Amino acid sequence: MAQFNRIHGIVLALAMTLVVAGPLRAADWSFDGAARVVAISDIHGAHGAMVRTLQSASVIDDALAWSAGGTHLVIVGDILDRGPDSRQVMDLLMRLEEESASAGGRVHVLIGNHEAMNLTGDLRYVSREEYAAFGAEESAADRERWFQAYTAQRGADGAATEEAARRAFDEQFPPGFFAHREAFRSDGQYGSWLLSKPIMVVIDGTAYVHGGVSPMIAEIGLAGVNGRLHGELADYVRKVEALIDAGLLLPTDSFYDHPKLLQNLATTLTADADIAATVTDVLRLNNADVHAANGPLWYRGNVACSEVIEEDRLEASLAAIGAKRVVIGHTPTRGRRVLERFDNRVIEIDTGILNSFYEGHGSALVGVGERFSVVTESGEQIPEPVSQPRYVGKRPAGLDTAALEALLATGNIVADRSDALGRRIVTVSDGNLQVDAEFVKRAGRGFYPEVAAYRLDRMLELDAVPVAVMRELEGKEGSLQFLPDSTTNEEQRRETGSGGSAMCPLPEQWQAMLVFDALIFNEGRVATTIQYDRATWQLILVGHSRAFTTSKGRPRHLAEVPLEIGSSWAEALASLTDTGLEEWLGDVLDGRRMRALAARRDELLKLH
Repeated sequence: MAQFNRIHGIVLALAMTLVVAGPLRAADWSFDGAARVVAISDIHGAHGAMVRTLQSASVIDDALAWSAGGTHLVIVGDILDRGPDSRQVMDLLMRLEEESASAGGRVHVLIGNHEAMNLTGDLRYVSREEYAAFGAEESAADRERWFQAYTAQRGADGAATEEAARRAFDEQFPPGFFAHREAFRSDGQYGSWLLSKPIMVVIDGTAYVHGGVSPMIAEIGLAGVNGRLHGELADYVRKVEALIDAGLLLPTDSFYDHPKLLQNLATTLTADADIAATVTDVLRLNNADVHAANGPLWYRGNVACSEVIEEDRLEASLAAIGAKRVVIGHTPTRGRRVLERFDNRVIEIDTGILNSFYEGHGSALVGVGERFSVVTESGEQIPEPVSQPRYVGKRPAGLDTAALEALLATGNIVADRSDALGRRIVTVSDGNLQVDAEFVKRAGRGFYPEVAAYRLDRMLELDAVPVAVMRELEGKEGSLQFLPDSTTNEEQRRETGSGGSAMCPLPEQWQAMLVFDALIFNEGRVATTIQYDRATWQLILVGHSRAFTTSKGRPRHLAEVPLEIGSSWAEALASLTDTGLEEWLGDVLDGRRMRALAARRDELLKLH
């Protein structure tokens, strides 16, 4: 009982003293009248590249002092992990906060998923150099204390001798580890600073957030993001600290180990209601929305979902936070350029500033009023963000859609074979790049279903059907369809239970596939024609030889399936005018098939 009283006293004392910062206020996240806004993201300890980028954007001078007057600088999350100099980055930003305020400007550091990870004990990506930056503040006595606690509570990891156990301990928790953990506590130098930061800000109608604005944002709004979600993060950090100080957890315990460790303890702590409540809270908060894949720290749908899937959700989320557009990091951009989607309503600025890991460079988005330009680490001035390119399936670097079409249409056939599925696979080369493609014979006079599916996909902006072109091979008319590398199919996905990490949620992609198959009357959709890019789990649709019939209803397997036709789908379908269909598909579909397609379009529009 004395042990429980000791723990009880520690927890109560901590509950009273650990409230180092109160809840954020609207004044911390909503701003108007900024003359100029500069935004960079995902610094990941790349101090030198960050400095060069800020200098190129005229934010700091050669002495690293603030030189931007009334500019608002936004750091869109992920200043930590992977790189060597995260502490230098934080120290510079802390100083610039004070200097900018004196000059009438402001620095907004936003919490990204890697800040949340460091605060909560998910240390998978902390580099040894980051720990080493705290080495001078870690005494031998501290390391010995935690070694003894670790071996007593967690065991020696199979080490045969104490010397071996110490070597394993030092390897897993290198010098500086415990000082790092101390500095990231809620009352530590960097932990308290980070917990005073918002997750999202809105400046003159532009929202800035690390991951993206998911449907969750439409439900909870800006106040919910910086109130409830931020509170979940802060509560988790402080309650875990309480359990560490009470000796029930260790600073070496990972965020992912907390549930297992505490569930084992829960049955033994029923004698103390306050301790049991703290354990229960940590177990609940470990699964809170702030950590969720569809939360603002982790969401990638703004980048990865096609426009017909994402546009309605994006509009609802932007309306809920009172913003016209959102600027995001988190997902390194293709080509390492600042990109835009949805008519500039989404701007992606993570261009991989940590070159040693992401092979990119620093980029700053510069906003003046409604105009956005880009300046790179090297000083290159780019007048506006580039539109995000269509990209279905992994292909050679730098090969855009137009270039891929040209390669398939005119490249030399350098190999020809059959695969295990009986498909005819050819390798096409221009002497520099080469790709594989499937040759499919024409399905009838004037009927090229794979090309029709590809072109219709482009008209709808579904972005799920690989590039396909008409091509004659050995005197046979047909089509060549790009065969991406690194794919898997639905049959294989089911066997492994994979796909939970899809950048665009699989249920949303499947619903879009159903609408597409209803539109083209596809009777041939099977598990092997539902394919995915293994890296992103982007849907890749192939095998349309049994589509585009002259029927005007739905395929039998879709007759009773509810189809969701939201505003973005309705707009996309309405854009399929008879004139447009004739222009895009007139050489790959005959008149009867075209009329049936238009009729199915009209039936789907009635569902909106």
